[in-house]
Amino acid sequence: MYKIALTGGIGTGKTYLSNHFIQMGIPVYYADDEAKKLYRDPDFEQQLRLLFGDGIFTDGKVDFKKMSALVFRDEVQLEKLNRLVHPAVMHNFEQWAEQQQSTAVIMESAIIFEGGLTAYFDKIIVADAPLELRIRRIRKRNPELTREEIMMRIARQMPQEEKCRRADLVVCTGETYCESEGM
Repeated sequence: MYKIALTGGIGTGKTYLSNHFIQMGIPVYYADDEAKKLYRDPDFEQQLRLLFGDGIFTDGKVDFKKMSALVFRDEVQLEKLNRLVHPAVMHNFEQWAEQQQSTAVIMESAIIFEGGLTAYFDKIIVADAPLELRIRRIRKRNPELTREEIMMRIARQMPQEEKCRRADLVVCTGETYCESEGM
């Protein structure tokens, strides 16, 4: 089976491209969605408590706003979280891929390069878009985020130019699709 990574910074149009692959019959694994499912697992929650304490929980559940505030402001905390999440997600991806009935599968994830996950894939596609367009897309999806918070999240990821340089294929998702898809 051919394994493809679809990556790019926040707001570059990964989900838009994923939808096209699905329409072509290629299954797509959404790493962010699957990672969030981990947070409901009691064993995983216990590991989070050991690493970060009870302060990231509200009413007994992981509070993603508190978690984000912690990890997106502190590189050490982000690395601790990544060392816990990445292996679990990749294990889940491998199990999922084995169940698919196609010759290729795609994992959509913003942090393929940052997570050191390139060895898992045969090819890597990077979605790309101009910075101001990315900011507009993010704001539309998450109106509660300030420009500063958006820029902080972007800064925590590998520079988009570096991702494009490392890619096997770069797909620009500029203004044209944005207007036609109502983004």
